[in-house]
Parts: sequence; structure tokens; C-alpha cells
Amino acid sequence: MSTSTTAEPIVRHSALNLVPAIAAVLSGFLLFALEYRVAGYLLLAAAVAAAALISRPLLKDVGLAALGITIISTVPITTDISIGHMAVMGTAMVLAVGLPYAVSRWVFRDHAIRFPVLTGSKWSRTERWYLAAVVVIGYLILPVYMIPTGVYRNWPAASDGTDIFKLFLGTNVLGIWDELFFICTLFTLLRRHLPEWQANLLQAVVFTSFLWDLGFHAWGPFLIYPFAVIQGWIFARTKSLSYIVSVHLLFDFVLFLVLLHAHNRWLFPIFLY
Repeated sequence: MSTSTTAEPIVRHSALNLVPAIAAVLSGFLLFALEYRVAGYLLLAAAVAAAALISRPLLKDVGLAALGITIISTVPITTDISIGHMAVMGTAMVLAVGLPYAVSRWVFRDHAIRFPVLTGSKWSRTERWYLAAVVVIGYLILPVYMIPTGVYRNWPAASDGTDIFKLFLGTNVLGIWDELFFICTLFTLLRRHLPEWQANLLQAVVFTSFLWDLGFHAWGPFLIYPFAVIQGWIFARTKSLSYIVSVHLLFDFVLFLVLLHAHNRWLFPIFLY
């Protein structure tokens, strides 16, 4: 992973840039949230075609976003923790991030996509306090969301050591991938051609659609969409993948504990719901 900061946005002040960007994002909604494959792929192709009519730089970046969305949409998006499914979905996740990165760096040679870990900047006191706040927020919200709604049943009931380890591994790997793809890749590509706030609101649609497909149903989008927007906003301010991943993994650790408790009520009886 790169230790440098993210590439600077190259915003083209044209409202036309919104057309392919919105089309690409809506294709993600169709593919993940609604699972309308044909309509989703047609709209994604239309997004690339529209970008080609506007500018070559826009075509390259929308094309990279389309490549990643297409790859991850080709595998079942589920919480199945069998070795076979984890291998298939994991491979798609690696390719969805790795191929756009490789094309950007070694084919286009603009290195638009970066994964800044060792930024050399210390986290501020506010940032450190926010990490603690994330744990508290997760503790207060996640049990109320997942248990009364029955959403926790979309995850497997892990009770033995092997399944608990696979559930822990799956939630953590997925949390890291969310930031690599939706923030470092999709958000970064969109904000090279759109104002930051527009790019952020759009990436959060795909972020939320994907997690809906994964199993965050009921009122999950009202929880996930603001979280995705905040993650994008934090990344734009800090330019630190390590920080937003820390935020996400802390939230996912609470999620992991809630899932264990929901399926095995004698485990971690510390939650209020």
C-alpha cells in the first residue's frame, strides 16, 4: 500500500459530469440493493458511454469505477462464512480494488487511487476521542437495530471456536474492504470530477446498497448512509486510510459482539435493547 497522500482532485466544473456519475451510482443501487442485474449493467454501460462523450479523464475514472462495481457484482454478496464462499467473495473483493488501482497506476500512469496508511501525521485529540465515541455509539445503536428487527439472523449463528473466528475475520476484512473500495477508490475517483460533497453523497449510495445486499435490512440504510458520508468526510480531511479503517473496525467489533450475543444470549449479556 502507498504511504503517500491521496491524489489531488481535478474537479471539472461542469454539471454534465454528474450525468455519468449518477448513472454509475444508480447502477450500483440496481445491482446490489435491488439485484436487477440486466438493468444495472445496462445503466453502468450507459454511464461509461456518457463519460466518453464528455471528456477522456472522466471516461478513465468512470471506467475504473465501473470495473470495480462490475467485479464485485459478479459474486453472491452474503454473510456465508463457509470457506468456499469466503474464498470466492474474497477474491472478487481483491480484484475489485486491485484491478482499478493497477490500471490507474501502471496503464493510465496517473496513480489516482492511493491507500495512505503511513501519512506521518499524528491523530489529533478530537480524532482520538472520536474513536472512543464510535464504540459508545455502536453500543447504543447496534443492539437496538439488529436484535428487535431480527436483522441479526442474516448472519450465521457462530457458537464454536472455528465459526466465531471466521465471523470475526469476515467482519474485519469486509470493514477494511469497504474503506478501500467505497472511499479510497469510488469516492476518490468521483471527486476528481465533482465537488467533494457531491462525490461523497454519491459514493454513500453504493456503500449503502452493497451493505443492504449483505444483510443490513430494516432501517439499516438510515444507519449506514450517514456513516458512509461521515467516513468520506473524515477521509477528505485526514487523508488517512489507517484512521477511517480504525473507526470502521471499532464499529465492526461492537457489531461482532452483538451478533454473538444475539445468537447466543448467554454470551456478552451487556447490551440494552
